[in-house]
Amino acid sequence: MEPTHIEHLGIAVTSLDESIPFFEKLLGIKCYAVEEVKDQKVKTAFFKIGQTKIELLESTDPEGPIGKFLEKKGEGIHHLAFAVENADEALRAAGEKGAMLIDKISRKGAEGMNIGFLHPKSTHGVLIEFCSK
Repeated sequence: MEPTHIEHLGIAVTSLDESIPFFEKLLGIKCYAVEEVKDQKVKTAFFKIGQTKIELLESTDPEGPIGKFLEKKGEGIHHLAFAVENADEALRAAGEKGAMLIDKISRKGAEGMNIGFLHPKSTHGVLIEFCSK
């Protein structure tokens, strides 16, 4: 399991309506997609910079993962996502190397990606996501 690149950086925000124009102006690029991922209780907005994306995350439910994150920590960097050939294999390999898995198998995420997370307690405080197509 070797990542090919940083797939995206996830940023928790309270409002996409406020955050999208801010990042468009700051970066000089347009948001290219907004999508709701109902099972994760989140709306996402994407910006592409080279091969890497910025994913803005707005909670659709205060009890969802982003809602809880915002309540506890406020807006800010939520996770770092690595592109891998096979998210399930990356999760398995990380588990064998001692990482605590949030997901033992991948699930569907935004943009049709297969995604799986490692627990930040085992990754020096960073929520790590593996993504594959």
